[in-house]
Amino acid sequence: MVMGPEPLFECFDHLECIHGGKPGRVIMMCPQGEPFSQGYAKELSREEHLVIVCGHYEGIDERVREALVTDEISIGDYVLTGGELPAMVVVDAVARMIPGVLGEAASAEEDSFYHGVLEHPHYTKPRVYRGYEVPEILLSGHHENIRKWRRRQSLLRTLERRPELLQDVELGKEDKKVLLELLDLLQSLKLS
Repeated sequence: MVMGPEPLFECFDHLECIHGGKPGRVIMMCPQGEPFSQGYAKELSREEHLVIVCGHYEGIDERVREALVTDEISIGDYVLTGGELPAMVVVDAVARMIPGVLGEAASAEEDSFYHGVLEHPHYTKPRVYRGYEVPEILLSGHHENIRKWRRRQSLLRTLERRPELLQDVELGKEDKKVLLELLDLLQSLKLS
């Protein structure tokens, strides 16, 4: 089952009447699209208008893609029955980047991938639960030491879980020093 071109072309004709021209970026969710990323979400969050077109089963008539679509996005190398769920992923990731959505801009800037590395671990009360403790540094009240600990943990998590991300991250002098220490530590643990 392929979605025909008529309803989509007519919908865009209506949008052009309302907006006095093309309605901005038109995104089609599809497995062949560019992989979606945090950087892409940041880019899209700066747009005035976004239209997301979702096919179902076999997709959308190719003429829609050729004439109306500006971006094709994929959320991964797998196929779903429709583009609705991937569109929801894009909407949520983009909305988080819009000022005021999260309350504080810093909230989004501390998330995984925003600066190219995975986020540090989070803890809450109680201080000890079933023998698992909140790291002492987080209870110290020393903001600079906490900041350094969090950055170290972010770099460690990224190194252990997604080392390929570090290729595209701008690392400062302190980050490079920490990564070298972590690599030495990991190497010594492997040799033990």
